[in-house]
Amino acid sequence: MDIKDNEFSRQFEITIDGKVMIVEYSVQERKLFLTKINVPDGMDEEPNVSDVLKEILAIAEERRFRVVPTHPKVAAFFRKNPRYKDLLPPGIRL
Repeated sequence: MDIKDNEFSRQFEITIDGKVMIVEYSVQERKLFLTKINVPDGMDEEPNVSDVLKEILAIAEERRFRVVPTHPKVAAFFRKNPRYKDLLPPGIRL
């Protein structure tokens, strides 16, 4: 898995087995809003999305960002993985 943060396009570009998954985002006041996930046809969605989100959350943690899960798959990931709830901004509960 290769993750590139394309800051100009405001998206993470993740290459897995020659296919590119896109996770779109915006940043405001040290908060990373994960807004859209594009999974290419033929890519197994569930394990790949989870693995990608773990990597993106590690990047957010390194940058000391909070993460706002505006996409339903991101919110579902936070519900299934409570160890990441410290990355949520104060006042957001899932």
